[in-house]
Formats: sequence, C-alpha cells, structure tokens
Amino acid sequence: MNPRRITELFNIKYPIIQGGMIWASGHKLVSAVSNAGGLGLLGAGSMYPHVLKEHIQKTKNSTHKPYGVNIPLLYADLDQILEIIIEEKVPIVFTSAGNPKTYTPILKEAGIKVVHVVSSVKFALKAQEAGVDAVVAEGFEAGGHNGREESTTLTLIPQVAKAIDIPLMAAGGIATGQGMLAAMALGADGVQVGSRFVATHEASSHMSFKQAVVDAGEGATHLTLKELAPVRLLRNKFWQDVQELYTSNPSIEDLKQLLGRARAKKGMFEGDMNEGELEIGQISGLIDDIIPAAQVVENMINEFNTAKQELSKVNF
Repeated sequence: MNPRRITELFNIKYPIIQGGMIWASGHKLVSAVSNAGGLGLLGAGSMYPHVLKEHIQKTKNSTHKPYGVNIPLLYADLDQILEIIIEEKVPIVFTSAGNPKTYTPILKEAGIKVVHVVSSVKFALKAQEAGVDAVVAEGFEAGGHNGREESTTLTLIPQVAKAIDIPLMAAGGIATGQGMLAAMALGADGVQVGSRFVATHEASSHMSFKQAVVDAGEGATHLTLKELAPVRLLRNKFWQDVQELYTSNPSIEDLKQLLGRARAKKGMFEGDMNEGELEIGQISGLIDDIIPAAQVVENMINEFNTAKQELSKVNF
C-alpha cells in the first residue's frame, strides 16, 4: 500500500478513481470528481467518436485538473477514438476488455499514461508486460461486465499485489472509506469506484436508474449472460426473461436475440426499468442516497481517516 504511487502518477490529491461507466460517466461527473481531488474518467464505451470529442472538450472547459478516458478495446470505432484522444491531448487512458499490447505503445508514444483493467493475476502480468503504468484489479462484486474468473476483490487484490511491481488500484464492491481502507490493507495503492458515483447528481444516467440503485438491497444484483460476456445486473423483468430463457438450454444465438441492441442504453440512460439492462455492483445495497460527486469523495476520505484511527486502537 502506497497511495503516493497513484496520486503522483496522476497528479491528483486523493487515490480515488471514478470508473468510466457507460451511460453514467459524462463530462459533468468527470469534472466534478476531478475538481474534488479524485480522477474522473469519461466512459467512451457508450459514446460515438464525435460525442466523446464533445465530452472531452467540455471536461477541459470545466476543470483544469487531470482527467481521463476509459476505452473498451473491443470498441467498434477504436481507431477514431484513439485519434481523437491523441488529438485532444487526453492525459490518461484506462483500457479494458482487450489486449493491452496492441494499443499501449501508441498511447505511450503520445505521452499518455495508460492503465489496464484486469480480473486475474494472469492478465495483470500481461498488462505489466505490455508496458502499462498501472493496473486496476476488479473483483467479481463489480457492476457491468466482469471477468470470467469470478474472483472476489478480497482474494484478487493480495494475489495481484504480490505478482506485479507497478501501481495497483482495487475495484469491485468499494463505495466507502472503510472499503477503501480494506482494499489498501490488502495491497492496493488506490481504488476505482463505480456504483457509488452512479447515484450522484452529476451522473448522466437516468434518474429512475439512480433511484433503483438507491432502492436496491442485499442480493438485488446477479451475474448473468456468461456465454456472451458476464455482466452484473439489477434483477428486473429483462433479467427474469433471461433466467426463463436459460430453462430451455438456449444457444448463444438465442441469448443474443433476447439481448438485442442498445439494451443498456434503454435501461441506464433512457430509464426503462422493465426492459432495460441495469448494470450495477453488489455494493448498491449500501448506497442509500443521491448526492453530489464531490460529497462522495469527501465522505470516502473522512470515513477512511476515521476507520484508520479506530483500527489503530486495536491490539491483539
């Protein structure tokens, strides 16, 4: 645990990264988190190239602090996205869902710091070999698309910390300062937080989705569609339709047909709570209000410091 490895790498005050989530991480959320001392990330996965360019420019007009972009490497318009990122001089890029060896050299040559999101020790080592500046190790608890290994954050972080030499951020099930302290005690240098930032005023996701996150209790999410790409969702009518389809031993094509196109946009951005795909993490059971993004950062730091002080009183 060495938070300075993160704060100095990104030139930020706190080792708190806001996850680049689709349909939630627009310029308002990103600039709010960066202005509060964390690192905001635009979620390029739900943006056409011209939309991403607009959000980058609006972010630069809203903050003079460091910010970044999250890019799923399976993105259809990846070449255009990379061209825009380099042209706009984006300082930091987080990559996911693909091979970091392909694009890390291009980004590094442009002077961009590169971080890759992984779900296992194996992929953390591959990312380190690819030359990334840091990795995010994301546990099974996380919302949205997950690794197939189903390793929890509690078990994943110490194993990755033991295996790599570069800075490490933990993700999956972290929304409080206590969770941040736990992750860092396990060997992480900082944390990436997703679900907690969904339930903020600045998140671009639909208010109905934000409220559903607040209303969610323990066990409200489930990992499904593993044959396509494992994804953690809130249980709703669409989720139930998926479970019913599984009773008939469906083919991959059957699952693709049910999923259709733009299902996540329909739920998280347009607010269709029945037919939409509602991607959120298990930690939603601890989220009970919609607050400003800056307050999320402040609360986490205060909780971290308090928990650290209380823990220092414990002796065995």
